[in-house]
Amino acid sequence: MSDPALEPDFRPCVGIMVLNRNGQVWMGRRHDNSGKYDKGELWQMPQGGIDEGEEPVEAALRELFEETSIRNVEIVQESQGWFKYELPADIAKTGWRSRYRGQIQKWFAVIFNGTDDEINILQPGDGDKPEFDRWEWVPMENLADTVIAFKRDVYRQVVEEFADLADS
Repeated sequence: MSDPALEPDFRPCVGIMVLNRNGQVWMGRRHDNSGKYDKGELWQMPQGGIDEGEEPVEAALRELFEETSIRNVEIVQESQGWFKYELPADIAKTGWRSRYRGQIQKWFAVIFNGTDDEINILQPGDGDKPEFDRWEWVPMENLADTVIAFKRDVYRQVVEEFADLADS
């Protein structure tokens, strides 16, 4: 974990762990139009970039709405620091116009106070293009096993930091 200002070749981002009342975590399966990846590897929690002049907490709520239409949440914890991962070389050279070699992320845990019918990944908030084609609630301890390999270490660290929330 480090300060994003000290990591100029990593894109500053946020990640959001959405927990339901049963302590399960929201996971979405990303679209893969390239056919490069097995659908089993494309699950992730909501995440996205921090816009210029935007605070991380603002970015987290905006990204959550843009990807899932979820608004009915309460922020219960912010990660103590920043987590980062590097993209594989084949993705880094095509993504973000080769400007970044990975992401550095501030994570937020939120409790979802709505009902599942609030969640709309096919027509997400603000008319954004859908990022997911399926979603489900997953036990927190299974998160790292369901994401693409280059994100697993970050997911393990996030689960470790927010683990007490699965029981509360």
